[in-house]
Amino acid sequence: MNVRRYIMAAQSAVAAWALCATCAFAQTNLEFIQWWEPEMPAGALRSIMDDFEAKNPDIKVTLVSGPYSATHDQIVVGAASGTLSDVVGLDGAWVNGLAKQGAIASMDSLMADAKYDQSQIADIIKVNGQSVMFPLASFVYPVFVNLDLAKAAGVEKMPTNRSEFAAAAKKMTDADKNQYGWVLPLSLQNPGGIQNDVMSWVWASGASMLKDGKPDLENASVVGTLEYIKSLQDAGVISPGIFAKKEQDKVEEFVNGRVGMMIDSLAHINLIRQRNPDLKFGISALPAVDGYTGKRGLPYASWGIGISDKSEHKAEAWKLVEYLMSPEVNSRLVSIANAFPGNIHAKPDFSKSDPLFEEAFKIFQSGKLANEFVGLPVAEDLMRQMNVEVQKMFDGQQGAKEAAANTQKQWSAEFAK
Repeated sequence: MNVRRYIMAAQSAVAAWALCATCAFAQTNLEFIQWWEPEMPAGALRSIMDDFEAKNPDIKVTLVSGPYSATHDQIVVGAASGTLSDVVGLDGAWVNGLAKQGAIASMDSLMADAKYDQSQIADIIKVNGQSVMFPLASFVYPVFVNLDLAKAAGVEKMPTNRSEFAAAAKKMTDADKNQYGWVLPLSLQNPGGIQNDVMSWVWASGASMLKDGKPDLENASVVGTLEYIKSLQDAGVISPGIFAKKEQDKVEEFVNGRVGMMIDSLAHINLIRQRNPDLKFGISALPAVDGYTGKRGLPYASWGIGISDKSEHKAEAWKLVEYLMSPEVNSRLVSIANAFPGNIHAKPDFSKSDPLFEEAFKIFQSGKLANEFVGLPVAEDLMRQMNVEVQKMFDGQQGAKEAAANTQKQWSAEFAK
C-alpha cells in the first residue's frame, strides 16, 4: 500500500511539474518598439512595463528602443517584411501608409471584445474608418532658447514675432566660434523637418497649408514663410549642413551649445538635461508674423500607439495598450515625459514634472494644437516632396513662389490618387 501511495504521489508530482512547464512555455512575450524610452528618465518606461507584468504575470514585454529616426527605419523594414513588433509606437505622419500597407491592425474589434469605453480617449486616429492609433502622449513644439548664449549676445527677451526672432538669431551667430542662431534639419531620409521646422511657422500665425482638405500651398502665408526662412539662410544664421541634418542632429547641436535656438519637442527636455545638466535653457511659443494677435497654432507630435496586424498576440497586445491608456498610468507616463495626456481623465502631476512643463502648459492654454500632416495620405512622401523643393530654393535654383507652386503640383497629384 505504501509503495502504491508513493507511486501515485510521484505521478502527481510529475504531472504538476509538467503543468508548470507548460505554463512557463505558454507565457506570452510581447515586443514593443518605440523611440520613447531614450527620451524618458532612465528606467522610467521599463518601470511601467514591470508594473504591467506584475498585473499580468502571463505576459512579458521586451522594449525595442532607439532614436526616432532609427525606430522609424526599423518600423518601415518590419512592416515590409511582416516582422513588425506586436505593439508599435507610431507617429501620426506614418499611420496612413502603414494602415494601407496592412501593417497595423484595426483596434475596433479588440475594443468591442473588451467593452472598452472609447469616449475616454482624447483622439482616435482612423484610416478608412478603422481605429489604428491612439495618441498616448502629445507634445507641443516650442522654441528652445539657450539662455547663456542669449544673454552673452544681448538678447534680453524671448522672441515673439519673426522680426525679433531674426534679430536674436543674428546676435547669437558667431561663425568663427561655430555658433549659430538657429538650426534647421532638412534631411530627405527623415523629412520631418518640413512638418516641425518649416510649416510650423505657418500654423503659428493661424494660417494653413490646406483649403477644404486639399493642398493650398501657393497662398501668401506659405510663400511668405518660405521667403522668411530663406532670408534667415541668406543672413547666415542657420547652422551649416542643413540638407544632411536629422532631428537628433539639431538636438545634439543645441545640447552642445552650438546653436542658440531650435524648434523642438517637449519630449526632449529630459534628454537635454541628461546630456548637459549645466545647460540653461528656456522655451517660448513659436513666433508669429509681425502684428498677428490671434491664437498661436502650436505644432505638436504624439507618441501614438497601435498594434501590428501580423502579431500573433493581439489580445495580449491590446491589454498593454489599454493599460497605458488608463487614466492612472497615462497620468504617470505624461507627468514623467512632460506631455499632455491621451486619456481625458488623466491628470498630470505638475509638481513632479520639469518646471518648463508648467510653462509649456501656459503656452498650450493660450494657443491651439496645429499639425495638418496628421492622418494625411502618404504624409511622409508629401514632406519629402516639399523638402526637395525647399532644398532647391536654398540652393538658389528657384524662388519661394516656384517652390510652393512645384510642391502644390506634386501634392495635388497625390491627393487625386
